[in-house]
Amino acid sequence: MDENLKELPGPYEILELADGETRELMIKSYSRGRVTIYPAHKPTGKIIDALRVHVPKDYKDYFPWYWDITSKFLAAQLLGYLEAGEFTNKRFIITKHGVAPKARFELKVVPVS
Repeated sequence: MDENLKELPGPYEILELADGETRELMIKSYSRGRVTIYPAHKPTGKIIDALRVHVPKDYKDYFPWYWDITSKFLAAQLLGYLEAGEFTNKRFIITKHGVAPKARFELKVVPVS
């Protein structure tokens, strides 16, 4: 956990996918921070790092117009593109394989034409 990150403002919108589910995103902007989640094994709360990606309204059915990504594996894949500024002209296709805690994410990056 990165102790230098500040808490992201709510509401939180955790990106959760089922095994084999795919989600396509366009990313307008992003921020990094911390969120407090309340998993069954720690009902008092657990602070974790998150990557918040803001998306166009066409890529989400309801407010808020962002997703909070808490998977370290998925965030690590996305951060290379985001930190390099190479994201506004790309579509990110995310597929989840498996279930927590062993789930992994496949990321395909497609240029927007």
